[in-house]
Amino acid sequence: MLFHTPQFFLFLIATLALFYVSPKRLGKYVLLAASYFFYATWNYKFLALLIALTAIDYTAGLWLERIPPGRRRKLVLILSLAANLSFLGFFKYFNFLAANLALIAGRSGALRLDVILPLGISFHTFQSMSYVIDVYRGEQQAVRNPLDYALFICFFPQLVAGPIVRARDFFRDLWKWQRPSSGDVLHGLLLLVLGLTKKMAFADQFAAVANGYFANVTGNPGMLTAWSGVIAFGLQIYFDFSGYTDMAIGMAKLLGFHFPINFRRPYLAGTVTEFWRRWHISLSTWLRDYLYIPLGGNRGGRWLTYRNLMITMLLGGLWHGASWNFVVWGGYQGALLSAERALGIRRGYPFTVVTTFALQMIGWVFFRSADMGQSMAVLRQMFAPQLGHNLFTPWQIGLALIALAAAVGEEYLEWFERIARRPALAFASAICGMLFLIEIFGVLDQAIPFIYFQF
Repeated sequence: MLFHTPQFFLFLIATLALFYVSPKRLGKYVLLAASYFFYATWNYKFLALLIALTAIDYTAGLWLERIPPGRRRKLVLILSLAANLSFLGFFKYFNFLAANLALIAGRSGALRLDVILPLGISFHTFQSMSYVIDVYRGEQQAVRNPLDYALFICFFPQLVAGPIVRARDFFRDLWKWQRPSSGDVLHGLLLLVLGLTKKMAFADQFAAVANGYFANVTGNPGMLTAWSGVIAFGLQIYFDFSGYTDMAIGMAKLLGFHFPINFRRPYLAGTVTEFWRRWHISLSTWLRDYLYIPLGGNRGGRWLTYRNLMITMLLGGLWHGASWNFVVWGGYQGALLSAERALGIRRGYPFTVVTTFALQMIGWVFFRSADMGQSMAVLRQMFAPQLGHNLFTPWQIGLALIALAAAVGEEYLEWFERIARRPALAFASAICGMLFLIEIFGVLDQAIPFIYFQF
């Protein structure tokens, strides 16, 4: 079930109704059953994989808490992480590794398996790994109830595409659950409709431009053509992914849970470093806390800091997909972060905002292109002397300007926060406005999947 389909909203209404009419002690089991049902509607066969990973890390957490510090304790951590990464590696990277090993060996063909990628495996794997690491570090108490831990892994609002929720935050809400206040309910509804608006009225409009361009790059020559096609994808992926996480955060609020903010106006960032503090924040902080800092962070001097940044971003790129395009995209981000540190670049409006935006658009070329050949073709056109033509319609330009005005208003006037503190009438007005945009601009004849479902 896609978040923006009638079937999902029927499921959500039924889940909310069952959750709130059930006795408080049974509510979490209603959510667990609903979450497993939600996952099974995609592919029920992978429920066994989800349950197996849950059992492995639940058991690892109990062992880690009982075993004293030493080699045995570290071995339990390694085995748990190895199990998680083995599942992820097999389903997501087997064919990629096999093809590259065959290329190195000089073979014409490679063993290829018809592997279906389990939905949300990257997200729930990282979430489960963070729990085990936190227990190992003594920062998280091991969970005693296996069904509590199962709900943490499969909670349906964020199961498929995040945000990546830390165990301490989730279990604080679960174990000390309080019925959401009227303000939380109103804010949750606002986020739910805001995310739906971002997806249907904005992301899917820009998807039409981006998909059309990348489907026929050679047939759409010219610098202006290429830049408008790439910018369309940049807008699509932002509204698509931030729309999904807005909906996830909103649904969680309706159920009495509090998820972290995952986007904070990233295209207004003045540096690449700041961009990564604003874009997919739950992944950025995960990579920082569980990879960059353990590698040494910035404690070992300038060159080791650059190395750590490159390793972190290369692996972050590979996490997104089994393709050299994603590896290059991650390396590109790591190189930009390293260059900013080396040059001492700081935030300054408006020039650095425009520069940072342009650099990220160049990076999206590798993220969106089908292969490296297409990436190079797009980059050549972006810097070609031929002008080409603009791919946006006047309506789409208007949508982009509306989005820019809203982002600038939120950045400097904090008007979204002001709305959140206003009575129900303000929320009702905002929701009506967003529903109007969906009606006018929404692509209603088809349900386009969220981009991050593929990761």
